[in-house]
Amino acid sequence: MNNYETVIKASDQLSAQELINLLKARTKVFVVEQNCPYQEVDDKDNDAVHVFFKKGNQILAYARIVPFDQTYMSVGRVLVVKEFRQHKLGRQIFAAAINELTQRFPNKDIKIQAQSYLKNFYSSFGFKAVSDLYLEDGISHVDMVLQNQ
Repeated sequence: MNNYETVIKASDQLSAQELINLLKARTKVFVVEQNCPYQEVDDKDNDAVHVFFKKGNQILAYARIVPFDQTYMSVGRVLVVKEFRQHKLGRQIFAAAINELTQRFPNKDIKIQAQSYLKNFYSSFGFKAVSDLYLEDGISHVDMVLQNQ
């Protein structure tokens, strides 16, 4: 599936419709599908860079670039909308987000909070686990780091 547009915008560059569509997709996946009530929209969205694939107004896949802390940058909220998961967009959206992050922040390593069942997926990009498994909002996670050099 290659007939989609790649969009990369900071929060203050998003149109109102893009913002609504992104937040709807994130809430659908992370709150509704995963049955995980938590504050999905957070203060990190104020300064985020949003990387997404869209076809018309339909969001297909999404990832958010944000600071992790003073040392690391992070990619999170990685998703593929359910009806497009058979197109292997997860690998493509994550690669696009990592590429954008490394261009914007070439001297920052990348740290993610990976759902543990996706550890091998992230390892395939060179990420290494740096924590034990822990629960975040009732879901098993592991911290992983990629050296960005």
